[in-house]
Amino acid sequence: MSGIGGDRMSGIGGDRMSGAGGGGVSGAGSGDASGAGGSVRVVRAYLRSRGPARGSLLDRYVAGFGLAMLAAVLGHPLTTVLQGLAGAADPARVSAGAALLALALAGFLAAARAAGPVMLPAADASWLLPSPLNRRHLLGRTARVLFAVAVAAGLLLGLGLVAVLGAPDQLVWRLLGALVVGVSASAGGMALAVLGQASQSWQVWLTAATVALLVIAVVTVSGQLRTVLAVAASAPLSAVAVAAAVAAASSALLVRHAWASLDRIPTRTLVTASTRAGHVANAALGLDPDALTWIAEDNHWRARKLSSRRWPSLPAPLALAWHDWRRVGRRPGRLGAMFAMSALPAVLAQAGGAPVALGAAVLAGSLAVAAVSVSGARRDGDNPALSRLLGVDRRQALAARAVLPMLLSGAWATLGLAALSASGALPGAWWLFGPPAAPALAAAALRMARRGPVDHSMPIIDTPGGAIPTGPLRWALTGVDLALLGCLPAVAALLSPAGPLGGFLAAQAAAGALVLVGYVVRNRG
Repeated sequence: MSGIGGDRMSGIGGDRMSGAGGGGVSGAGSGDASGAGGSVRVVRAYLRSRGPARGSLLDRYVAGFGLAMLAAVLGHPLTTVLQGLAGAADPARVSAGAALLALALAGFLAAARAAGPVMLPAADASWLLPSPLNRRHLLGRTARVLFAVAVAAGLLLGLGLVAVLGAPDQLVWRLLGALVVGVSASAGGMALAVLGQASQSWQVWLTAATVALLVIAVVTVSGQLRTVLAVAASAPLSAVAVAAAVAAASSALLVRHAWASLDRIPTRTLVTASTRAGHVANAALGLDPDALTWIAEDNHWRARKLSSRRWPSLPAPLALAWHDWRRVGRRPGRLGAMFAMSALPAVLAQAGGAPVALGAAVLAGSLAVAAVSVSGARRDGDNPALSRLLGVDRRQALAARAVLPMLLSGAWATLGLAALSASGALPGAWWLFGPPAAPALAAAALRMARRGPVDHSMPIIDTPGGAIPTGPLRWALTGVDLALLGCLPAVAALLSPAGPLGGFLAAQAAAGALVLVGYVVRNRG
């Protein structure tokens, strides 16, 4: 502290003394909270005075002008969307829409749990978190950011709720009630995630809430809650007001409890969340999305103790690829969740999704489940020297590593297309396209895993809609291009009038095999 001089030295030193007496890392009493909160403000003011210069008046003017322009651009489309919500909802789409809202809220809870959600910048986590500053005041800024994120997500949920249930009368009041319910749900969910970070018992409640939302989504899409949804859609305004008031009161209680628990979050939990967030921020600022994959995998495997098993007697390329099978097999929950999502295209179909959107959903889901099984190819791409030391030809290794993503993507596509056929969205034996499309999807997943970092030296294309950097665009399309090329017959069948699928199936089988063989042959060892 000798470098901190003058009046700032006395302020920080005095507050630290008071924090050591009544605040501390383990939590301060109510009587010392105000003094410790003052110390946090003094420390932050000192750090700001030694950091980069704050934005000038011109910077604030540019930011305000940008916000005003954004509001002017989005004002008319948003008004049009809100006016389109007036009227009764389509009864055939209410169940699917409600299921999608439940899935969205479950995804929000899962994302909040994975993100932390309470975290600090790396420097604050290293220097301020272990200090005797009041923990609740130190985390106050993060809590406010989390609340803002929850409000934004809740507004989207509220709009979705009105779109699903409709507004047969009094659009403004029904929209206001739906927004209150949506914000209450998202804020309560975020508070539950904060409480789960502070206590293991609340972590159980958070898991139970996520599972309950998934169960509600399944029950809703099956049509069991159709009567309940019909009653909710035609509920009088007084009932909407009561529901909004109850939701707001419940959410306020959870938020208050979460605020009180901020000083009980263990330091190790906060440091872990802050370190993870720092890695993600560095990857985002450096436009290196591939690093996010390694961060997610490292965070999962770092603290786990794995039991050793005898390696099976297999040919060298297959023995090399067995690592991917073991890796996928050690995470059965994630694999089960991904295959449960194969029903999502059918839910989108019930919600009124266009055939192109349904095909895109099947393609994206199949490619995603294939991408989780190519970690070995990703490691070989990052460290070619290690793969050369293994003494296995690269083509043979790629062919062996393609077996697992081919099986997973083929199974997911078959289930997704079968669900679409069962729902009546794609009448016919469309599930037959799953197996022949699998080789192309496996080749696309391997290509995605072996792509390099984003090339920021590539040119920027000026278009009437703005500048497009070709480096990130090329990185994002690497792998997806191969999937589209290999699935062109299936796409053509989807866009063609209803008719026999035999010719398209034969073409799809040939295209899938050619894409995989061509990709493997082009990679010389």
